[in-house]
Amino acid sequence: MRNKSIIRIALASIAILLIPFLAMQVTSGVSWNFFDFVFMGFFLFTTGLTYELVAKKSKNITYRVAVAAAILAVFLLVWINGAVGIIGSENNSANLLYFGVIFILVIGSAIANLQAAKMAKALFITAIAQALVPMIALIIFNPQSVSWGANGVLGVFIVNTFFVLLFVLSALLFLKASK
Repeated sequence: MRNKSIIRIALASIAILLIPFLAMQVTSGVSWNFFDFVFMGFFLFTTGLTYELVAKKSKNITYRVAVAAAILAVFLLVWINGAVGIIGSENNSANLLYFGVIFILVIGSAIANLQAAKMAKALFITAIAQALVPMIALIIFNPQSVSWGANGVLGVFIVNTFFVLLFVLSALLFLKASK
């Protein structure tokens, strides 16, 4: 990877971090601390770096969009889960199940060696794992004893479906790229 790419990713990360920083100056609705900025800066930078490293495996635009869709899904999954939680609040231990989904994707990608046809299979398996999370959480965490948030169980399934669709989209794009 070239130094220009690393600098470009770092500058983009800083530019994105300016949004919450400036929002803090204007409104009291945004309350980030130093750790929040460090974590999000690291997270943005590593997300950009991951895209650069994986997407350069192919010049095929469909492959690159498939990579972007998968990385976007993981980015949003971690961000939303860490910020507010998907199942109830961010403090609900049921949300830890979503890290199993990411683990499955990472292991699947390593096994696939980032080859498009095998990545399609890994993403389909990831989508299935994502779909299973709220079902497993329902079995382990009774909705009457653990808060599932303002939108309840149905809301969790709706948000979860968004992520399933992102992983399926990525899988279909990898499948198309493999042909």
